[in-house]
Amino acid sequence: MPTVFVHGFPETQDVWEPLLVELERVAPARPAPIRLSPPGFGAPLPTGFDATVGDYRDWLIGELERFAEPVDLVGHDWGGAHALNAVMARPDLVRSWVSDVIGLFDPDYVWHEFALSQQAPESTGPASAVPLGPDPEMRVAMLVQLGMSEPVAKRVAAGQDEAMGRAAYALYRSAAQPVMAELGRELERAAQRPGLSLLATEDRVVGTAEQRTRTARRAGARTVTLDGLGHWWMTQDPVRGAQVLTDFWNSLDR
Repeated sequence: MPTVFVHGFPETQDVWEPLLVELERVAPARPAPIRLSPPGFGAPLPTGFDATVGDYRDWLIGELERFAEPVDLVGHDWGGAHALNAVMARPDLVRSWVSDVIGLFDPDYVWHEFALSQQAPESTGPASAVPLGPDPEMRVAMLVQLGMSEPVAKRVAAGQDEAMGRAAYALYRSAAQPVMAELGRELERAAQRPGLSLLATEDRVVGTAEQRTRTARRAGARTVTLDGLGHWWMTQDPVRGAQVLTDFWNSLDR
């Protein structure tokens, strides 16, 4: 059963590395995980790709259609939103799904400060051509301050570029409320496949615990609470993350 991982902003596929090392240790019999990089986020931003919420949903659907069988899909940050949008549209493409940002689809969700700055009517472009600024060392320091482990932050910061800034700007603007709330009206469609919502208690940008719990119920998903972990739980405690994912997949095999 292929396992597919999709990351978000301001990240590259390197954000998964510690988790994938642990998954290999606890579940060596599973096929090697596949990491998909959304356009602009560690992958080229194609000419004519508008980088909207709908564009990324369609991109992910196209990638999943390449597999000969349904996959176990894992999404983090925007990757978690792309995963849910794809599953709501094409549940046949997955055996199961995991997201840590399901609260974004709650009707009461309010975007975080950075998103709101990008979505402001007076905004004419990303504040910085390269996300988090032009200085690589400052980017690393900011990622670490926000909760990413330093070894991963160094690799992720090296992959941040002007294309990522443009893609993120377009993506956030396309997702200004009530867009996410309207997309969330279809959450029940995600219940056609087993789902898992990861609730990292120290993640302050993806909705309240109540919002995440009730949207997970609507999507028919289990909720696993990651006490004490934040937005980058997969770099903070990859051992716990790997065990939670493995337990979920093993439950589907029984």
